[in-house]
Amino acid sequence: MGSATSGDGTLIAYRRTGGDGPPVIMVGGAFSTAETEAPLASLLAPRFSVVTYDRRGRGGSGDRAPYAVEHEIADLAALLEEVGGSACVYGTSSGAALALEAAATGLPITQLAVYEPPYEAGAAVSTARAGYPARLGDLLARGLRDEAVELSLAMVGTTPDEVARMRGAAMWQGLTALAHTLVYDHAVVGPGPVPVERLARITARAMVVEGGASPPPTRAAARAVADALPRGRQRTLTGQVHTVAPHVLAPVLAEFFAEAA
Repeated sequence: MGSATSGDGTLIAYRRTGGDGPPVIMVGGAFSTAETEAPLASLLAPRFSVVTYDRRGRGGSGDRAPYAVEHEIADLAALLEEVGGSACVYGTSSGAALALEAAATGLPITQLAVYEPPYEAGAAVSTARAGYPARLGDLLARGLRDEAVELSLAMVGTTPDEVARMRGAAMWQGLTALAHTLVYDHAVVGPGPVPVERLARITARAMVVEGGASPPPTRAAARAVADALPRGRQRTLTGQVHTVAPHVLAPVLAEFFAEAA
């Protein structure tokens, strides 16, 4: 893996896949690393030079306290410099929110695609969501990383039975290793409602993708994001949920990124 130096001196580890095609940077969501994003990157690699990276505090990347969303935006800016100054960007879940925030600051993102940014449509925020940051912070402060992961999974609709199966799988250790970064993901997404005013600043062509089998609130939020983007469009993937199948998503992204600006 290579590394880029962010604005605060933090080293951000990244991996480049593919040949000499146009650059695409992938921004992962909660619990994701460069390795997590590798299956989708490999499907895009024949046509693009794809960069996957460990967001700060994860995998091979460094970290620095106190955390600020601006630092993660600077991380993405450093990667854009690494690939020549501008690129297409794809973000999923909280990574979608980060990509949108970065684009709103004016980073040189030529085309932007996001999958199910975890906002809430409308101004109201659910009671569970309103209490989430305090509960998460308390669990992490007490070193209860397993419980913090469980709380985060419950917030995105994972059932107790599904959590129990995950706890018995080899993947669980990887999730708990990243538990501290759940605070970062919450900070990126913000209090909950779609940030309409900030999204209105984005000048890049943008595509917001949702799963056709995702819950109605998730789909409503995706549509609200697309409506708020000056050059936004919306796309539904039939039968898909929040954990989207790479082989279904890849051709949609490839078609969009291949379009002339």
